[in-house]
Amino acid sequence: MAINTRFLIMSDTHGEAIPDIHNIPVADVAIHCGDFTEESHIEEFKKTLDLLKSIKAPLKLVIAGNHDFTIDTPTFKKKVAESEALDAELVGKFYGDYGEARLLFEDARTDGIVFLDEGRHSFNLDNGAMMTVYASSFTPSLGEGGFQYHPQQGHDFAIAEGVDVVITHGPPHGIMDLTDQKRRAGCPQLFGAVARARPRLHCFGHIHEGWGARLVTWREQVSQTPSHFTDIDNNNSIIVQKLSNLERQQFDSPETAYDKIQEKSRLHQQGYIRTSHCTSDQAPLQAGSQTLFVNAAIEGATEDYPRHLPWVVDIELPRTS
Repeated sequence: MAINTRFLIMSDTHGEAIPDIHNIPVADVAIHCGDFTEESHIEEFKKTLDLLKSIKAPLKLVIAGNHDFTIDTPTFKKKVAESEALDAELVGKFYGDYGEARLLFEDARTDGIVFLDEGRHSFNLDNGAMMTVYASSFTPSLGEGGFQYHPQQGHDFAIAEGVDVVITHGPPHGIMDLTDQKRRAGCPQLFGAVARARPRLHCFGHIHEGWGARLVTWREQVSQTPSHFTDIDNNNSIIVQKLSNLERQQFDSPETAYDKIQEKSRLHQQGYIRTSHCTSDQAPLQAGSQTLFVNAAIEGATEDYPRHLPWVVDIELPRTS
């Protein structure tokens, strides 16, 4: 028998607090998909940990993002080595010593905070469910952030069958990854790995303007090289929410623009956005043939919408055997 399980999902807080975090319902699992910081300063990590400690959930799973480069020790050392003029004492003051930021998270395990390295992890939850997670901080980039790889080289996301939840910093190619420049910034290898594994839930951030949620129905057969063009049954997939439903668009009628303002105001007074896909719901998630994708980037991409809402998601997980 499946167990209803509630997730609180966020990403890309960049050292900032989330107003009214105490008003968000108690969750079974909280997830932060990375970019705890803007500059990877040690004080930003401490602020994020204060935020995580204030969340009402017995288990809080977190991964790093590209802005959190001091957790990626080889990248941190490379940056310091390339900046010979830097004063070592100032580096220590603002960024901490090598490994110090990671150690902050290890010390926070007593508060239910678990930092996930890349790979597979299993948990028996307090609500009686069991959950298998695949986590990865890696994103494609030509920049010099943490946990990044060259887009042409790709990355091996080893997501095995039977994984319930995938937590990555970046999106898969074609899923809520469209930038303001109308460019798909997600990873094709990640899409392929998710399309083959078909987890119940895949959450991420990184592309702030891609905030939203989509319940994807997969085609019966997986392509040799999976893509969002060939492997998604769009006729039976659902857009749960996206920014264009809350932000005024160029060709909106006055009535549509007013409705968007009202809905956005209502949601922000609530402090979160909720979606539920359990057996008794209108759109129950069909394990093995559907995946709920959630882009939970909190920092906004525009001055008109500087902060997005965290997601509260209910799905079913298998009972602990």
